[in-house]
Amino acid sequence: MLEERSITIVPREKRHTRDYGWLKTSWLFSFNDYQDRENMAFGNLRVFNDDVVRPGEGFADHRHSEMEIVTFVLDGEISHQDSAGKQGTVGKDQVQRMSAGTGVIHSEFNRGSVPVHLYQIWFFPNKRGLLPTYAQGSFPKEERRDRLQTLASGEGRGGLEMAADATLYACDLGQGGEVEAGGRDRLLFIYLTSGSVTVEGREVGMNDQVRMKGGTTIRSNTGAEMVVIDMPDVQR
Repeated sequence: MLEERSITIVPREKRHTRDYGWLKTSWLFSFNDYQDRENMAFGNLRVFNDDVVRPGEGFADHRHSEMEIVTFVLDGEISHQDSAGKQGTVGKDQVQRMSAGTGVIHSEFNRGSVPVHLYQIWFFPNKRGLLPTYAQGSFPKEERRDRLQTLASGEGRGGLEMAADATLYACDLGQGGEVEAGGRDRLLFIYLTSGSVTVEGREVGMNDQVRMKGGTTIRSNTGAEMVVIDMPDVQR
């Protein structure tokens, strides 16, 4: 029996983009005052924000609960502190996982000298009522060349552990590079940071998204940087 596949390419122009001066952001799913009932989530993925924060600026105290939040820094650094007195800094090629659990108030600021470019990715948790916790790790760029580098997983696939049924990867393909991703009865989400790839014969460019069911081969003739999220086929 052939594996069932459905694929949607969401072009960069469909992102909800805002420029606040101190923050340039693109929301891939409904967030804040952008609400679209047809774009609330994809599987266990609830939020994917592509943010650039100016030096000396940031997100003041705000509350989260019952969500697994992963921050992946591509350039610069972001500092955080929370209502429990925890604080730290996440730099380039580092990832932070926050289990918001029963509730936490925290802030995030760019205290560096250059803009910070980061992805904030939220997953629905597989357990509720957890106490808020953090984890952080470094993920060298060379370890994702032409392969999937696990950043965070709630499925025992390496990276930072999280309480969500999903696995988040980073991948940099060289010219002519390819990688296998996804699988039967799985959902696959791909977001291109740079370059272009071909997925199921369709061209995907910088800041485009792929939302699909099943496994696939991701190929690039020019080179590309991307994040890939593999998760069970659960539509909310």
